[in-house]
Amino acid sequence: MIITIDGPAAAGKGTLAAALAKRYRLAYFDTGMVYRAVGLEMVLEGLDVQNEEQAAQTASKLTFVKMMELSGHRDFRSDVGSRAASIVSAHPKVRGALLKMQQDFALNPTFADGSPAEGVVYDGRDTGTVVCPQADVKLFVTACPEVRARRRYDEFVQKGIETEYEKVLADMIARDKRDSERAAAPLKPAEDAVIFDTSEMNAAEVAAKVTALIEEKSQKSDFERQKKVTFRVKFDADNSDCA
Repeated sequence: MIITIDGPAAAGKGTLAAALAKRYRLAYFDTGMVYRAVGLEMVLEGLDVQNEEQAAQTASKLTFVKMMELSGHRDFRSDVGSRAASIVSAHPKVRGALLKMQQDFALNPTFADGSPAEGVVYDGRDTGTVVCPQADVKLFVTACPEVRARRRYDEFVQKGIETEYEKVLADMIARDKRDSERAAAPLKPAEDAVIFDTSEMNAAEVAAKVTALIEEKSQKSDFERQKKVTFRVKFDADNSDCA
């Protein structure tokens, strides 16, 4: 099973993706990590994140090992890392360089320990529209900017990162604009995605609603498959040469 979860920052995608991956024993791929890794690597190297050629070069050299190494850095999920990720992710050449890595994971999904998985939960902004449009379940999770900014601000405070709510909100709104207006793979729901607004929902409530949706879709799929098998058996019997 392949599940894609897209949406803006701090909408609850990561929490939901982790919960679904655990429930259905699926691998989990946070595609935002690849852009955060490229952006942070450029910041640490003193490169201009606005420079598409430099960003594409950095992206072409990214490995899973390097990505995991960078993920432990203090700024990987800070507002500095978020801004850099949003800027480099808008470069078409960067997205092109990282797309195959993301798509290949669906062909051979693995858990963190390297053992094979029977499917994957993608968490990102274009996973249902570009990375994996053939996904079995497509979700778009969102919330109003003020709620998302408060969530991200509280997260920073818990991690000891000094910032101000107003700054987090301003950065959030600016990132939403960049992500939704970029030419390459803009942030938007897939045509067949189910949209969830989590502004007034906690993580448990969101997970419960999504799980119910997946179970319903799974039952319908099983029913459709059974109808096809029944039809084939009946068709073969009706056309048998036996007397």
